[in-house]
Amino acid sequence: MPRVAIIRGLRTPFAKSGTSYARLTALDLGKLAVSELIERSEIDPKTVQEVIFGNVIPSVKAPNIAREIVLGTGLPRQIPGYTVGKACASANQAIAAAADMIYRGYADTVIAGGSESLSDVPILFSRNMAEAFTGAAKAKGVAGKLGAFKRVRPKDLVPDTPAIAESATGLTMGESAEKMAKENHISREAQDKFALQSHQRAAAATSSGRFKDEEMTVVVPPSYDTIVESDNLIRSDSTLEALSKLRPVFDRKYGTITAGNSSPLTDGAAAVLLMSEEKAKAEGFKPIGYLKSYAFAATDPFDQLLQGPVFALPVALERAGIALKDIGVIEMHEAFAAQVLSNIQWMGSKKIAQEKLGRSEPVGDIDPEKINRTGGSIALGHPFGATGSRIVTTVCNELQRTGEQYGLVTVCAAGGMGVAMVLERE
Repeated sequence: MPRVAIIRGLRTPFAKSGTSYARLTALDLGKLAVSELIERSEIDPKTVQEVIFGNVIPSVKAPNIAREIVLGTGLPRQIPGYTVGKACASANQAIAAAADMIYRGYADTVIAGGSESLSDVPILFSRNMAEAFTGAAKAKGVAGKLGAFKRVRPKDLVPDTPAIAESATGLTMGESAEKMAKENHISREAQDKFALQSHQRAAAATSSGRFKDEEMTVVVPPSYDTIVESDNLIRSDSTLEALSKLRPVFDRKYGTITAGNSSPLTDGAAAVLLMSEEKAKAEGFKPIGYLKSYAFAATDPFDQLLQGPVFALPVALERAGIALKDIGVIEMHEAFAAQVLSNIQWMGSKKIAQEKLGRSEPVGDIDPEKINRTGGSIALGHPFGATGSRIVTTVCNELQRTGEQYGLVTVCAAGGMGVAMVLERE
């Protein structure tokens, strides 16, 4: 089978929601990232055959942002595009879908990625209010339009904002992470230390220029008077003492999860350019990495919601024909410090392997000191639809920098889902 080459990856700087990109949509951010990716890669736009983008909170005005990105970036209008939603693994799903097209020979050049704006979430009204608006739009005359609102009560005027919660369990992500922390005995101190490490590494990577090849500068439209050159969520001055003073958010009495050891609500976009190995070499492109294998999996969300990567990882390793010990660069999405530490704990547990995975031996031990060498989502931010693409790009660039042969990406996602991807260097 042809190898899928990752030619280049690029992202906007990530920004805390309501700040630098407060007036931009996910579509705006996606167009910025893709436009710059095309420019930097020096690819002929006419050779792109598909655009696939992940997005978790779609706009009712532009639900298929992938196609809108095509139409808004100067790409030929004949290029189709589609949008995927797989919670926090949406960009991974977009990359996997692009790879599958290349594997099958249906395409040799695809742009994949994801975008999210938590500053631009849809605000809903109650059913009564929605019906009143619809009735008023259809009614004739002022009396008819006013009459459509006669059943509206004061409580119907309260906006209904989307909740980051499981429809099945009713628990938010944070509440599910608290459950994991308690059941796995992950201490508050361990979580805060991990979060501090994320910020320190992200700050060091930024100051050393490690992100310069994968992070663009955004001159924010439409006024163009704000310039964003780097992620604005990194707290380089954070200390363990300061983190320890933060109050728990989801279980105020007994909880251990705080704003400091969780990923923040974030705006941003990221994209990668993928080609068949044959096409890349014919065109003279030097890939930053290759997608060797991937696996998606799911577990019961009523158990431990964010353990999906534990179930996906052994399958991805088997498909790649390698073991965990062969991996030199590891990037694990940090939804919460408690989630990452719980994933690591389960991956190294023989009991979990036998009782949960149906395997005689554990997946393997992961040294927390070796993962996320340039920081993770706690420090850099987590635009739901874009994170997977950011992490894939970082792993590929780290493989080039370190000379390691294999890299690993894991991402947990809502619904008890998870993904693992194995990447390799030439």
